[in-house]
Amino acid sequence: MEEALREAEKAFDRGEVPVGAVVVSPDGLIIGRGHNLKETLKDPSAHAEVLAIREAASKLGDWRLEGCSIFVTLEPCLMCCGLLVQARVEYLCYGAKDPKFGAVESLFRSLEHPRLNHRVLYKGGVMEDKSVELMRRFFRRLRESG
Repeated sequence: MEEALREAEKAFDRGEVPVGAVVVSPDGLIIGRGHNLKETLKDPSAHAEVLAIREAASKLGDWRLEGCSIFVTLEPCLMCCGLLVQARVEYLCYGAKDPKFGAVESLFRSLEHPRLNHRVLYKGGVMEDKSVELMRRFFRRLRESG
């Protein structure tokens, strides 16, 4: 999760909402990294999870990330939860809950739908205080500059 927080800091430094993600292979190596780049790329799909999973799939040479884990600083949205299922990610660990868009526990429990062909195990609230503080700093800075 510390590596995901480092990615979130990169987003913060670029003026992006500070969300970071890393994908870890079954043998414990980081194979994908990403941080929000929606504003930079003018792309609504440029979420940290999407970018990290794209890099991991490219490194593995396969879209199936079976046995891999993803660490994200913020609860994934519905789009990213769908991607986790599609990519066959085994385990999700996230920091802060997202009351507006969170699709793991906050708004929806999308990873638990009985008709899905793959189950993603998950745990939330890991290093939540650091993720929340980074978000608070970002939005405080945004309010003060605008």
